[in-house]
Amino acid sequence: MRHVSDDERRARIGVRHALAPSFRVDSPEAATRAMTVLHATESATVYLSCWARVRSLDAADVDNALYDQRSLVKQLAMRRTLFTFPRDLLPAAWSSASARVANTERTRMAKDVVKAGIAVDGNDWLDRARAEVLTLLTDAPEGLSALEVRQAVPMIDVKVEGSAGEIWSAPRVLTHLGATADIMRGTNTARFPVSRPLWTLTRHWLDDAPIDLESADGYREIVRRWLHSFGPGTEDDIVWWLGSTKTVVRAALAELEAVAVSLDGGDTGWLLPDDVATVCDPGPWAALLPVLDPTIMGWKNRDFYLGPHRNQLFDTRGNAGTTAWVDGRVVGCWIQDAAGVVHVRVLESVSADAQRALDAEAVRLTEWLGGVKIGTGYVSQAMKQAVGIAAATP
Repeated sequence: MRHVSDDERRARIGVRHALAPSFRVDSPEAATRAMTVLHATESATVYLSCWARVRSLDAADVDNALYDQRSLVKQLAMRRTLFTFPRDLLPAAWSSASARVANTERTRMAKDVVKAGIAVDGNDWLDRARAEVLTLLTDAPEGLSALEVRQAVPMIDVKVEGSAGEIWSAPRVLTHLGATADIMRGTNTARFPVSRPLWTLTRHWLDDAPIDLESADGYREIVRRWLHSFGPGTEDDIVWWLGSTKTVVRAALAELEAVAVSLDGGDTGWLLPDDVATVCDPGPWAALLPVLDPTIMGWKNRDFYLGPHRNQLFDTRGNAGTTAWVDGRVVGCWIQDAAGVVHVRVLESVSADAQRALDAEAVRLTEWLGGVKIGTGYVSQAMKQAVGIAAATP
């Protein structure tokens, strides 16, 4: 069995994730493909994940890919998370990860509306709500805001207490319609870094008809792309990232004829059969990545790039804050001060060359943002401490 060391896995990050300078790419589409998908829970993450990987980028380039060319499309999928997909990968998600999310959401929503006394049959209520929204959007090819939809469809203008104690309303119905690929987040009515999408029918947003795939085929294609971006990864890594089951993952690995490799620490990882060769050394590199960047969120087993810093870089729900990387390892985080200047805080000693590279990335990001402040709901302990340090620095 071939052995892939942690050093080689970290080299693969620099190469496959387009983070080492000589391996950066030329477009938002290429950056997204390098990562399989980009996290889009926060709108700014898509832009900053592309910035870190594209040689020359304007925010308008990302807007063009998302809203003009529509070569990148936002879709709720794995782990009920919003991602930006390359357009050609959408059918695979619709038949597999998105369908799984939609089924789970339907069960929860149907129970919630019955419990709240809104309907006797929760599934019937959801079907009627979905039909009314779809009829409304049929006559609105440019799309409508969530507020406009809620006002036009009174039956979804409700507040429902969910099983976990959360309160949901009309947007939850739109989320379900998005998971089933009936509607999409279309034109953004705000400017970077804010997202205020208009909801539109999928057939209005995409001019090519959806391709029907079997669920197993969809999962297999997503796993194939994940292995190219993140391999070698363990079975547990793929199950977690995919938000699916071991049965699904094992079937995909078998169909792909994935190759087992040994990893430092004794785990077994998997590679595609045409990807077992040792990757080249990408040379020294440093990167500043945004909250929930796909690199930091790519694996369940993260020790080979996190070291001892997990608790400082993730919030209590497992969401990653900003991260600073040197040669495939996370060494700290970054924040902006009141003037929008980017500051790096390292959590361990780094070489003088590495510190200079991180500082150069901070200057580059500061200039690119041009004073735009990036707010976030995912603040790690390291980021909180960095804010205090930056505020106390003259």
